[in-house]
Formats: sequence, structure tokens, C-alpha cells
Amino acid sequence: MEQHRKQLEDSGSHCVNQSNIELPWYSNIKYMLVGIVFGIVFVKAEIISWFRIHEMFRLDSFHMYGVIGTAVVVGMISVYVIKQFKIKTFEGETIVIPDKTFDKGQIFGGLIFGLGWAITGACPGPLYAQIGSGHTVIVVTLISAILGTWTYGKFRGKLPH
Repeated sequence: MEQHRKQLEDSGSHCVNQSNIELPWYSNIKYMLVGIVFGIVFVKAEIISWFRIHEMFRLDSFHMYGVIGTAVVVGMISVYVIKQFKIKTFEGETIVIPDKTFDKGQIFGGLIFGLGWAITGACPGPLYAQIGSGHTVIVVTLISAILGTWTYGKFRGKLPH
């Protein structure tokens, strides 16, 4: 496992938690079910609402800031608990959360991400919930997000990091 992690780090990959365990395809159904529940929560909490997102960017409402702030706090607590109690995956593998470093590329990436979010009213998490709710025009945003991810991967070595 350690040799595999070193190969990933040497290749410039950010994924240091890739599992070596081969599981059958149907073992991923649990993640699909969690995703469906997550999407329903997004819809009911109005997180996928274009109007709510634009309220946030116009500083007219606290709703989205409360949701994002809650997610940050839950994430911080989760990472602390995982590290403190050395939580393992369901398959018994160790979870490794490497320390993060700051670089100027995060500023540029954050600005591009925020601009796209403000223009489209969608970020990657709610895209699928928006499409599932019947907002089919968001397919254009999904395709753009996939294309943007591919473009980043293609030119990653030439970008400021």
C-alpha cells in the first residue's frame, strides 16, 4: 500500500487513498442510495435553487452561508474524529488525510469556480439534483464542468501551482 501511495504521489496525483481491494460492481449501490438521499436533501433545503444562490452572491440572504458554514464545521469535526480515532473504511483500510499546502493556483481556481457558480447558479454537488428535478438546461452546465475538469487535467502541469 505504501509503495502504491508513493507511486501516486510521484505521478502528481492527489489521490492517496485509492483502495487496493477489488469489490463487485454492486458494492457501489450504497453510494448511489446515499447520493439520492443527498439530492433530496438539497432539493428540500433549496440548495439547488438558482434564486437562493443568487441571493447569496448579492449578499441578500444568510441561507446559503448558513448551509456552507454548517458543512465546513461538520467537515472539520469529521476530519478531527477520523484522525483522532484512526477511523478505517468499511473494508478496514486506513484513511489517510494528508496536510494541505496553499498556493496561488487556488486563488485563480476559486475565482473561476465562483464565477461559474454565480453565472450558472450551480456548483458540482447540486448539478445532478437540479437535473433530476427537471431543470434539464443544467445538462449544459454539467457538460461544461466535465470539460473544465478534463481541461484542467490536460494542462495541470503547465498551470500555476
